[in-house]
Amino acid sequence: MDQNRRPETMERITTPELAEAFIAEQVKAVQEQVGDKKVLLALSGGVDSSVVAALLIKAIGKQLVCVHVNHGLMRKGESENVIEVFRNQLDANLIYVDATDRFLDLLAGVSDPESKRKIIGAEFIKVFDEEAAKLDGISFLAQGTIYPDILESIKQAEGKKAVKSHHNVGGLPEDMEMQLVEPIKLLFKDEVRVVGEALGLPHAMVYRQPFPGPGLGVRCLGAITRDRLHALREADAILREEFDLNGLAEKVWQYFIAIPDIKSVGVKDESRYEGWPAIIRAVNTTDAMSATIEEIPYEILHHITHRITHEVPGINRVLLDLTPK
Repeated sequence: MDQNRRPETMERITTPELAEAFIAEQVKAVQEQVGDKKVLLALSGGVDSSVVAALLIKAIGKQLVCVHVNHGLMRKGESENVIEVFRNQLDANLIYVDATDRFLDLLAGVSDPESKRKIIGAEFIKVFDEEAAKLDGISFLAQGTIYPDILESIKQAEGKKAVKSHHNVGGLPEDMEMQLVEPIKLLFKDEVRVVGEALGLPHAMVYRQPFPGPGLGVRCLGAITRDRLHALREADAILREEFDLNGLAEKVWQYFIAIPDIKSVGVKDESRYEGWPAIIRAVNTTDAMSATIEEIPYEILHHITHRITHEVPGINRVLLDLTPK
């Protein structure tokens, strides 16, 4: 049977009891696979990698080495939060790597989204290989791959094209020496959250805003520039802050800003002002495979628009994406 295919008989994990059974099964499987070797985990701080970290700590304890790579495409304050939660609160064996310049130099002038994903994914593996080379006994690479990642990255039997590739599925080099450990790869996002709560992770961590592996790299549309990336990061932070303040943070499954590489002329402070548009997208889903648009009250949209256009240099208009997935 294809190990990357979810069995049709596999029951959906919807209760703490089913989650506990899954955890026990995966703990045993990881222990059998890893033995006394060490495991390197790509820890982004999102729910998927966080759940994998908690599960592996339960299975193999200090044999787990967590690596957080700041590729310069993180949301505002994201890396700082990862360090605070995992190193200072959860006492994880955490290595922090600031590779901002390395990634942005490689992405300079690259506009195709799939090319950007491939570059980011391949460079991630290089970084992990380098970190592994500094350590003794690292034989495995753990990843927070989940089932939608696999489904969206492979061509289905009926010949449909992949929706997109994921750095943890399509970007792995064939000559990678480390074996993969992917304990949640057959789970959907809602199941991962149930497992996370069963593992005792903080509620805020389990329901953290979904964030793609390539980060802001796929939301900074077109070729990435540092000034537009900065504008994107600041605008996205405003959106997240306002969603928190207005009770939308847990009501909406995923919400973010995207900024295309286009400019138009507007008016700011009674003068002509050429800037980028900030596009708001807010969607709801249960399986991360399809999504519906969440309606945002106009008064909130107007306030967000005012803040972004007045507080973020380079942006002169705000747009709303109403397209379902």
